[in-house]
Amino acid sequence: MMVPLDPSVKLTSQRRIAVGDTVVVYERHDAMRAVAVRAGGVLQNRFGVFRHDDWIGRPFGSKVYGSGGGGGKSGKGGGGKAGGFVHLLAPTPELWTLVLSHRTQILYIADISLVVAYLELVPGCVVLESGTGSGSLTTSLARAVSPHGRVHTFDFHEQRAASAREDFERNGLSSLITVNVRDIQGEGFPEEHRGAADAVFLDLPQPWLAIPSVGLMLRQDGVLCSFSPCIEQVQRACEAMRSCFTDIRTFEILLRTYEVRDGALKSTTANEEATVGPLPQKRKKNAPPGENSDCSRKNSSVLVRPCSTARGHTGYLTFARLRVGEGQTES
Repeated sequence: MMVPLDPSVKLTSQRRIAVGDTVVVYERHDAMRAVAVRAGGVLQNRFGVFRHDDWIGRPFGSKVYGSGGGGGKSGKGGGGKAGGFVHLLAPTPELWTLVLSHRTQILYIADISLVVAYLELVPGCVVLESGTGSGSLTTSLARAVSPHGRVHTFDFHEQRAASAREDFERNGLSSLITVNVRDIQGEGFPEEHRGAADAVFLDLPQPWLAIPSVGLMLRQDGVLCSFSPCIEQVQRACEAMRSCFTDIRTFEILLRTYEVRDGALKSTTANEEATVGPLPQKRKKNAPPGENSDCSRKNSSVLVRPCSTARGHTGYLTFARLRVGEGQTES
């Protein structure tokens, strides 16, 4: 289960892996995969051969070693630590975004975090989403409104909606997410949600066609977010929002990741001696054995530098708040 449905129960690393659980197999920061645990199952990768039976009963977060033959550094067969190792992580919305099957272009963590914050989502909220896609954002929306809220997500593509529904069921989110097949651009949101939504998210090629319907669905002071990859889409959407929305703002998130690793620093003294010769100095006394290790540690350091592959433009996020007195008539 990815999201705790009981507020008194907190998912921790002490939860044990069982048959049927989804495990995020962590090889390195840029290599992870989701694996469904089954009796007799086997995972083979460059670090070795890993048997699911060895995972069952272990707590999430465990480090497990594979047998040789999968490309481990030792290259020797047999069990134990002959192969490499992986970590078995519990699935979270953040990790799920990194390992899910891409049926469409997805929103990543930087955009998702801003969406959840600016939509002002708290437990118990009702959210309407148009453009389910691969379900990356939907999963994070469900956690934000759990345990008593609801996410109603819509997609015009029937097969895509069915695949997303299967993912949500597998991750234990069915009680929080309802998946519907509907063309929101052409038909708008269903009348049953009129005046009931705390927030609406649109990921549509022509969002301006759905904005009149959004105004009817939102409660007073509700918030709308529209995601668009092109600035021309943003312009037309903002023009449509001006009729019944206020506080219209557009953001573009550009994330820069840094690589942190251990490294050795070259001695500047050695470079100077190579150029001008050794500098005159007093004869050094023999140092005790323990001091030599201190000198060697000074030559190593933690190196920090920007990653060579930075994620660039993903899209524009436009937020707007329903103007008081618009949408559903106040009682």
